[in-house]
Amino acid sequence: METSSILRKRHQLRILMFGRGVIATLYGRVFQAAGHDVEFYVRPGRAAEYGDEVQLDWIDARRKPFGRRVRESFRTPFREALDPADGFDLIVLSVGHHRLAEATAFLAPRIGDATVLVFGNVWEEPLTAVAPLPAEQVVFGFPGSGGGFGDDGVLSGAMLPSVIIGTPDVSPNRREEEVLLAFRRAGLAVRREKDIRGWLWLHFIADAGMFDQAIRSGSLANMTGDRRAFRDAFLTTRELLPVLEARGVDLRLHRNATLPFRLPGLIATASAWATRLIPMASRSLAAHTDPHTPEATAVLEDTLRETRRLNISTPRLER
Repeated sequence: METSSILRKRHQLRILMFGRGVIATLYGRVFQAAGHDVEFYVRPGRAAEYGDEVQLDWIDARRKPFGRRVRESFRTPFREALDPADGFDLIVLSVGHHRLAEATAFLAPRIGDATVLVFGNVWEEPLTAVAPLPAEQVVFGFPGSGGGFGDDGVLSGAMLPSVIIGTPDVSPNRREEEVLLAFRRAGLAVRREKDIRGWLWLHFIADAGMFDQAIRSGSLANMTGDRRAFRDAFLTTRELLPVLEARGVDLRLHRNATLPFRLPGLIATASAWATRLIPMASRSLAAHTDPHTPEATAVLEDTLRETRRLNISTPRLER
């Protein structure tokens, strides 16, 4: 209680968004609007390439069930160097899982006392995946947003009203509380996931099912309104559930998250309807036209590699 009171008195956090991707930009925007001091770390030379502002066309569902469309310019303060003395309270690391090792190796000697929120897909043991970072300074989470940059440079995206956070092998602590409060101040609900390890891996194989189907459909965008495509994606993920059980995940702890794979026909019908009729549901899919992005390819390759290592038959993924 004492820790919570201290944190609530801190009206402003210094937050560093690692990179200027879709997730970093959208959450950086809402953090900044909530009064936090937000900067973006980019590689040397990228600040001049990106310019001072990014154009956003996004659906904000933080306060309305179906969201509201927002078209605006957002100023993105960049920095191309990082030092442990810079004094950031929170660093948000949202990169493809295939880039985690590179990103954490870069950050480890530069974070100072900052909390690092690893905000995206993880397929290794979570703390192993970010091993150069001090375990006691790391919180894991997953965003409720998505989208993409168009050829015109406009970020087209959507943000759901909640995010997920958790700390594997560690009880909820000051770091997790700080992350929770940062999101809540930005108008977002936070769900603390007790088994964040299992949840992240479940989401990973769900992505594998979607990316596999996207290749067959031509893109994720082409899956919009297609009941059969969603059903096939869910069936592919269902055959991957034994992989998680072999890795020690208790799927009983994730009954809601596994619902699409236990009832693929019913949930596929609902998904097709939603992506056809609800802009909030279709926006993220519509922004993805290339099913062969490095992250999508890495998700499929790493999933297949693990099924073969465990000698688990996955004919739908192997086909």
